[in-house]
Amino acid sequence: MKLYRYFLLALVVIIIDQSSKLLVHFNMEMGTAGEVDVIGDWFKLHYLLNPGMAFGLKWSHEFGKLLLTLFRLGAMVGIAYYIIYLFKNQAKSGLLWCMGLILGGAVGNVIDSTFYGVFLDNAPANSPTRWFHGQVIDMLFFPLFDGYYPGWFPFIGGDYFLFFSPVFNIADSSIFIGVVLILIFQKRFFKHKEEPSPAQDDKDKPLPHSENKDELITS
Repeated sequence: MKLYRYFLLALVVIIIDQSSKLLVHFNMEMGTAGEVDVIGDWFKLHYLLNPGMAFGLKWSHEFGKLLLTLFRLGAMVGIAYYIIYLFKNQAKSGLLWCMGLILGGAVGNVIDSTFYGVFLDNAPANSPTRWFHGQVIDMLFFPLFDGYYPGWFPFIGGDYFLFFSPVFNIADSSIFIGVVLILIFQKRFFKHKEEPSPAQDDKDKPLPHSENKDELITS
């Protein structure tokens, strides 16, 4: 298996991710007003800007977004190097495909953070610079079901809930799928060849042959 195939998978993920984000940006209104039903009420397209990490988490520090973007850039380089390392050490192809998915997702979100603040002008108003402060475009929304917690639940009884509430994108999905597959098949992906024990080596060695047949005669 050629090394370039895993990077080609990452490139395909990047192209699909960026195409979907640009289509959403130029053709949809942000928020609930522009929401599009794809599969009833279970799957919707919901244009949302994420200034921080997954699930809307962010650093409150003035340069938190810059540090986050730099961290993403470093992680992207590290993942690419790790794929090369795994390939040279003859790792399982399944693990390499998973790492290709993760790399594609990582690069997809890095592009948003690095360039969208400038080219799509979506950096927060208080950003010290538009470079490296772009907001990630999310659009995949799966509000599978909602309701109210039973009144007897401690602290949250009677409160409204929505499952599944996060809004994410293709890059996030690619990273998630890659990580989950690695966790599921980790025993197969990271299985090491068993080294034979010294006792087994001695057992497998052929018995020495005597040149004198009389030595084989026992009293």
